Amino acid sequence: MTNNFGKLYLIPTDLGDGPVWEVLPTSIKEIIDFTDDYIVENEKSARRFIKKTHPQKSQPALKLKILNKFTETSEKLSFLNACKEGKSMGLLSEAGCPAIADPGSDIVKLAHENNIQVVPLVGPSSIIMALMGSGMNGQSFAFNGYLPIEKNDRKTELKRLEKLSSDHNQSQLFIETPYRNNKMLEDLCVTLHPQTRLCVACDLTLSSEYIKTYSVNDWKHIKVDLHKRPAIFIIHKD
Repeated sequence: MTNNFGKLYLIPTDLGDGPVWEVLPTSIKEIIDFTDDYIVENEKSARRFIKKTHPQKSQPALKLKILNKFTETSEKLSFLNACKEGKSMGLLSEAGCPAIADPGSDIVKLAHENNIQVVPLVGPSSIIMALMGSGMNGQSFAFNGYLPIEKNDRKTELKRLEKLSSDHNQSQLFIETPYRNNKMLEDLCVTLHPQTRLCVACDLTLSSEYIKTYSVNDWKHIKVDLHKRPAIFIIHKD
């Protein structure tokens, strides 16, 4: 069914403060050029990203809808009104690809339900880049988001993911709040089987990028500071 609705562009952002055009295609600049309506997680960082990628863009002309964990479902229903009026909109993540480990997936779902064309654009995904660089199973994998904070619950979940990996030859990916990364690595070394493979991938696309895969036993003898460095953890038990 055709209509006169505008498109919803899923616009990836960079993963840090490196040179933006080293990780993003210039086609994104073209989309931002004619798009004034955006759905974003944080207004300040979204404006900064748009200014960095398109310095000539009029900031006062931008219309930003804020999407975060406090956004009510009833409010989300109105976020795509600009598309229904024939204007194209952009959906921005705080870092990386919208709708991947990101609240933007709710907006994409609404777009499909309202027959609005969704256009995903090329850009960095820390999840995919970590898997690419890990040497683990790119044919079968799962992203599990954040694991439980409570010690016993976390241990139980790590054991479950390790067994799942072994039973199905499936690599298991997850993340942690950056200021708890070092504790996560400690817990992995204590909880998992010594021969389970563990990849730590942090600061992806930045000059400080770090991607290493070793056995859990080897990780026990490696010193690395992951504090406040965005990281992806991947485990695989053969």
